[in-house]
Amino acid sequence: MISRWTVVVDRDDLTKTEVLHDELSPELGDCEVLLRVHHVGLTANNVTYGVIGEMIGYWRFFPFAPEGRGVIPVWGFADVVDSTLDALPAGTRVYGYLPMASHFVVRAKLTSSGFVDTADHRAELPAVYNSYLVTSQDPAYDPALEDLQALYRPLFLTSFLLADQLQDNDFHGARTVVISSASSKTAFGTAQCLSGAGVRLVGLTSPRNVEFTTSLGLYDTVLPYDAAVDVEPSVYLDFSGSADLRTTLHDRLGDDLVKDTSIGLTQQKASADPRSEFFFAPEQLRKRTADWGADGLAQRFGEAWRAFTAQAAGWVSVARHSGPDELLEVWQAVLAGKANPDTADVITF
Repeated sequence: MISRWTVVVDRDDLTKTEVLHDELSPELGDCEVLLRVHHVGLTANNVTYGVIGEMIGYWRFFPFAPEGRGVIPVWGFADVVDSTLDALPAGTRVYGYLPMASHFVVRAKLTSSGFVDTADHRAELPAVYNSYLVTSQDPAYDPALEDLQALYRPLFLTSFLLADQLQDNDFHGARTVVISSASSKTAFGTAQCLSGAGVRLVGLTSPRNVEFTTSLGLYDTVLPYDAAVDVEPSVYLDFSGSADLRTTLHDRLGDDLVKDTSIGLTQQKASADPRSEFFFAPEQLRKRTADWGADGLAQRFGEAWRAFTAQAAGWVSVARHSGPDELLEVWQAVLAGKANPDTADVITF
């Protein structure tokens, strides 16, 4: 038997956590692969998975928690421990959507770049989360940049697709994009993708993060939340989930606020505000896969990713942690909004 630890959270109160221990059978079925999670990034994006877990189905990816609790998904690297597939021998490193757990089993269907987990419980879930890249087959992989990939790649994919959707719709007639939680990684990744797109970028952030956000050099204007934005045709990208901020912007901009889109939920409350439309990255991913083909999409994303990583290493320092106890410490800090914008957390399992 293989000993496994799993971090579970209360679905109704994400601050309530526990480390559970169980045993996995070493017997694998046809096409099954046992993965050992190696290291992952942990950001406010993972909080969003918990906040809207029921709405989008995030709790269903790793259904090995007791009733009423769940396993938060994270992104990072894992290694094959045992396998029934010759193409995925022990020692193969993969990148993808992982549980807060030391081990898990996938039912792998091979692809040109890795495999898809075809386990029954994942059949109706968004395909983007079921695909795993074998690092030796990933043209964007650089072993020296594993930390950046674990931290930024899933966030940057959302940034890339969000920026692309805005440009595809000619910014809905606006020429100013207002971005809340502008110091967050997905937010400034979006700003980086929109650099040179012909729009004015206004970043809103807490007073303590104004200096850092300004230092990124990505926004034309950086303002604290209590400052008044200029009244002009604008798109609002909401990465904070603050109902008060949304009301303030709607009251000030009125009809000049031509589009209100929710992306992140750092306020830890799912919003059903009819004034805002939720951005779901897999939908834009499906559209662009149809428009450009998988290879065309990969090429465009790869170019944007390389441009981003060329700058990102200088923006934040990586804080490294190890084991389930330190993982829980980071989780609680992120939940409480205590994570520093100039620091990024990587946890080795």
